Amino acid sequence: MTTGRAPDELLLVRNAAAGTADDEAVGAALEVLRARAAVEVATTGSPGELCDLLRGLGGRTLVVAGGDGSVHAAATALRDEGLLDPARAVGLLPLGTGNDLARCLGVPLDPRAAAAVVLDGRDRALDLLEDDERGLVVNVVHAGVGAEAARQATAWKERVGAAGYALGAALAGARTEGWELTVEVDGRVVADGDPVLMVALGTGTTIGGGTPLLPDARPDDGLADVVLVRAVGPVARAAYALHLRRGEHVDRDDVDVLRGRTVRVAGGFPVNADGEVSGPYDERTWTVRPRAWALRVPAQP
Repeated sequence: MTTGRAPDELLLVRNAAAGTADDEAVGAALEVLRARAAVEVATTGSPGELCDLLRGLGGRTLVVAGGDGSVHAAATALRDEGLLDPARAVGLLPLGTGNDLARCLGVPLDPRAAAAVVLDGRDRALDLLEDDERGLVVNVVHAGVGAEAARQATAWKERVGAAGYALGAALAGARTEGWELTVEVDGRVVADGDPVLMVALGTGTTIGGGTPLLPDARPDDGLADVVLVRAVGPVARAAYALHLRRGEHVDRDDVDVLRGRTVRVAGGFPVNADGEVSGPYDERTWTVRPRAWALRVPAQP
């Protein structure tokens, strides 16, 4: 981690779907940022628009106003435009629903405090995951019940915010009996067509607004933490959900905790990557890209 020079020119990018609350938060952050830097604010509504915008980034510092999905989109666009560089940190105003990447790195959720970090924080080089279709993951990707829970939560998040994650998890946990998956970590088979409730891997620690899915993950050690959950029976699913909320699931006999640089999953499954749900897929392989980018984080860990 290095101390970053305070940026004097910023490009603040926000999502076109942002609501009134985000307008107020961005306004509060801009008061702090514009006291010391020139700031252009831009709104994008698609990956193509974001790529077009970044072609004019020049020497400015990119600041993302949004959650994990917005950072995910920004990292992908920077990569596609050849601008993803650990020597060029990205700023973050965490305005999403869960903000799990910000939580992991200690970026304040208050917009004024987050803006102060953009100006006076440190640049921290971070790992990324990249799949075999060039999809990136900046925090956590999970297959199985977690992805189904996110799908169920989508309709609820607009009504109840982060509590929608818990509602989605409850619905998915009650209805699913698992997936028959093959899972390999660094070429070693750890599940061979076994019934699996969930497999997760990432460089961040939490999902869903603070649920400690990968409690021991480090975002810059060159390895992905992996959790393989075999709690497929109805009683086991309920117990797993309870332990997960407290971060105690990693001590269960039906949960394997592993670490590796490459993870392959096969068998037909939905995926949630940084809050973005897709699939089902027959197969996916994720590989760690060590310290491939950087984020501005608080000066004091």
